Amino acid sequence: MFGPISKIAGTLGFAVLATLFFSSFAAAQALTDYQMWHQPAASPGMEAIIGFDILTFWIITPITIFVTALLAYVCIRFRASANPVPSKTTHNTILEVIWTAGPVVILLILALPSFKLLTSQFEPPEEPSITIKATGYQWYWGFEYQGENELSFETRLIGRDLGSSDPALDAAAKAEMASYGKSDIAKYPRLLAVDNEMVVPVGKVIRVLVTAEATGVIHNFAMPAFGLKMDAIPGRINEVFFKPTREGLYYGQCSELCGRDHAFMPKAVRVVSEAQYQAWFAKAQNDLDAANRELVAARDTNTTIKVAGN
Repeated sequence: MFGPISKIAGTLGFAVLATLFFSSFAAAQALTDYQMWHQPAASPGMEAIIGFDILTFWIITPITIFVTALLAYVCIRFRASANPVPSKTTHNTILEVIWTAGPVVILLILALPSFKLLTSQFEPPEEPSITIKATGYQWYWGFEYQGENELSFETRLIGRDLGSSDPALDAAAKAEMASYGKSDIAKYPRLLAVDNEMVVPVGKVIRVLVTAEATGVIHNFAMPAFGLKMDAIPGRINEVFFKPTREGLYYGQCSELCGRDHAFMPKAVRVVSEAQYQAWFAKAQNDLDAANRELVAARDTNTTIKVAGN
């Protein structure tokens, strides 16, 4: 996606930063306390974003060090006690050309890959295999799989009161999580676990049509692992694309302050094999709850989903 120089810088930078922040990369989908880096990339788009971030890091760091050192030198070299008679120099042509042309060159180096990255986010690498309409409501998400066989459902937070000081609320939250087969808090964390996950096959381009309830407010469809962040605006449909490269369970949240329960409308994308996706989709046409429970059990125990009639 970028030129040779940026690719080399990105590769070297990634190696260094991966070493510095190794604990953040320990598990692909695991949440990490006090994480200091991006979520591990699960799509080419997010890989490109991280590569550009590293390129920016390698440009900004020496500039910051140089400016800091220059300020320290000036403060010490030209302090009043060392220069009782201050210099009356007002300008220097060569210096002015350097500090004007230098930043222009640096900004061009940053701007070119930045524009390329921005445009690539709205140009799918190939024709999308699946189109899903994501609608933000107050305060939950609705998903509609479009095509010859349609499927629609809503996704809501579960286990909201886990860890509550009220034992009754905590017990009710644990029972709710268990009813969906999601008692493992490490895999299904509080305030991120949902009842119905958006399921997609690995290696396929997914188109997401993002909007919001006509009479509602603005939300934001954000999935960090895929490099997605798109406003959901009432009366308008925006498009985003992603191509998941690894199977797993990935979480996102609404990233636009939308009211009272803004912090309680997460979403989850479960990336599975093509065979598992087809089996889940076929079963979900008749019984979404059963399809979800069987998929969760299959993914957690590495078994195969059975389709009714087969």
